[in-house]
Amino acid sequence: MDSRGELADFLRTRRSRLTPDRAGLPEDGRVRRVPGLRREEVARLAGVSTEYYTRLEQGRAGNPSPEVLDALGRALHLDASETEHLHNLLTRPSAAARHAPTGPQRVRPGLHLMLETLQHVPAYVLGRRTDVLASNRLARAVLTDFEALPVPARNLARYYLLDPSARQTVGDWERVAAETVGILRLEAGRRPHDRQLADLVGELTLRSPEFTTWWNDHRVLRCTHGARPHHHPVVGELDFAFESFPVPGDAEQTLYVYNVQPGSPTEQALRLLESWNAPALERTPGRPAPPPA
Repeated sequence: MDSRGELADFLRTRRSRLTPDRAGLPEDGRVRRVPGLRREEVARLAGVSTEYYTRLEQGRAGNPSPEVLDALGRALHLDASETEHLHNLLTRPSAAARHAPTGPQRVRPGLHLMLETLQHVPAYVLGRRTDVLASNRLARAVLTDFEALPVPARNLARYYLLDPSARQTVGDWERVAAETVGILRLEAGRRPHDRQLADLVGELTLRSPEFTTWWNDHRVLRCTHGARPHHHPVVGELDFAFESFPVPGDAEQTLYVYNVQPGSPTEQALRLLESWNAPALERTPGRPAPPPA
């Protein structure tokens, strides 16, 4: 990933969305040739010179201090994920970090056991690049059977953006898929030299009609909680509220749990799915579970 180009595009898209009124600036009566704030306005809000901000936007400012980056984040009204992304883009990794090998990720036995004990709700563990490292039976029944797929295909972004069944079963598909692109964008800033991540982005660019538009928005996101509606072909509508938890001892793994309201139709539907025996949950990879015999 070209860090300079990424930084320039990120700063331009962030200041283009911010109006002078929202930024607390008086209207000066000048005609604006581009939407959003001008460079000199961002510089004034951040307390730096216009020349310095211009060099920042062009990737020529060296290594700015964390205080300058935080001031820039406040000036552009960046949220926590966007501020983190800004720091990532302006922090040049060492040569050792750039060339450090990234081996396969593994879920420790205790976490596997935890997934199995979560019998009544879907749960799974995500690793780098939204790779699905492990999932419980209900997650495979509601989403897709990741464990039946080849290892390179066990990826949440590939599922949402490339599996035709996802568009039918994932409620509010466009929002969920766009949020997943934002997660990848945040990781790309954190790991600019990850070859597997670059290959995934290239594959999604070629195969997903929507991916390029969302990727070029430069939206970044850390999904910690939210709604995940689904439509199951057998038990119907399912309404989940997911929570995510960083795995202690491994900052690159995250546990996702899909919670349901007690006594809700979704809870009753999940009990039906849970009651099926294991063979009834086996299906063609990438397709929802069939009805019981």
